[in-house]
Amino acid sequence: MKQDTTLDLLIQIAHGLAEHFGPQCEIAIHDVTRDLSNTIVYIENGQVSGRTDGDGASNVVLEALNTPPEKLHDQIAYLTRTEDGRALKSSTLYIRDENGNLRYLFSVNYDIASLRAVDELIQGLITTHPLKKENPERESVPKIPHTVTELLDSLIEHAIAEIGKPVVMMTKEDKIRVVHYLNDAGAFLITKSGDRVASALGISKFTLYKYMESDAE
Repeated sequence: MKQDTTLDLLIQIAHGLAEHFGPQCEIAIHDVTRDLSNTIVYIENGQVSGRTDGDGASNVVLEALNTPPEKLHDQIAYLTRTEDGRALKSSTLYIRDENGNLRYLFSVNYDIASLRAVDELIQGLITTHPLKKENPERESVPKIPHTVTELLDSLIEHAIAEIGKPVVMMTKEDKIRVVHYLNDAGAFLITKSGDRVASALGISKFTLYKYMESDAE
């Protein structure tokens, strides 16, 4: 009997992939020239779908046999399910003989049910909601500072961003809004914050105190 080098190569690849990805990764090789009741000529991690060597064709085999060879294209990363409802990420490669006729289907089915459960858990932990701001379109992600100096700089940066223009283009009213924002945020509780804020806004400390006493518009 002539050795089928193609099948030998497919079996080698199947075993390597199964070892690499572990027991959740089933790899089945179908010989479409065989009777439909026993097309599986090799399978790794058959416990994923409950199949063994010698089992019959799946839907993907039937679809392949009913499709003209020239219209067959590998199907990658599509969703399938086991009989008990577990989700599988599947890929099917169509292997042809030297004459271009379909001979084997190389099917990869990865059980993603447990990964989906983990993903849902992770999404629940990392999902965040935006802070309610007067100007949500300019909302930024708060930073966690290491020092009060960094904290003050962050508050100043955020206050300026709330105005939406650089300091050199700000009007007096804009700067008053910055000062009131910082005051409401508690920035002036930080030692020597007045000097830093006045410098950032290009105003004197006397003007800063006047702005603090002014009504924000």
